[in-house]
Amino acid sequence: MPRIDFYHLQKQSREEVLPKLLAKAYATGKKILVRSSTSEKTEKLNEWLWTYQDESFLPHGTKKDGFADKQPVFLTWEDDNVNHAEFLFVSDVGSVSVEYMSSYERVFVIFDGNIAADLDAARQLWQQSKTAAYEVHYWQQNERGSWEQKA
Repeated sequence: MPRIDFYHLQKQSREEVLPKLLAKAYATGKKILVRSSTSEKTEKLNEWLWTYQDESFLPHGTKKDGFADKQPVFLTWEDDNVNHAEFLFVSDVGSVSVEYMSSYERVFVIFDGNIAADLDAARQLWQQSKTAAYEVHYWQQNERGSWEQKA
């Protein structure tokens, strides 16, 4: 049964938050799959991860790069877990189902609280996750942009 952490963005963009969370998850030694809803969004995220910070590098790849099973962080819009990831990052909250998340050890759902469709999709996924008896946690940004776990 997976642990699912919902990250409610309010002060920072997905592009600002995702690399930091990915770097922390990568440090655990677990393989990571990052799921977007389209190939265009996946490619945009790929470009961002190559340029977001000059002094660090997060090893990652996409279908275009090949060697998917060897990638520690794999970016995709497709359903297959081609790198045998234990961690799933959902960058588009409407792109996954509770059933899809069940095969991962830990799931990170990142959603923008300023976008009504994201907020609605996250609420539905939260309810479905609780109904499925998954361990769920909710994190919200405070005024300083730091994460606080809410009950």
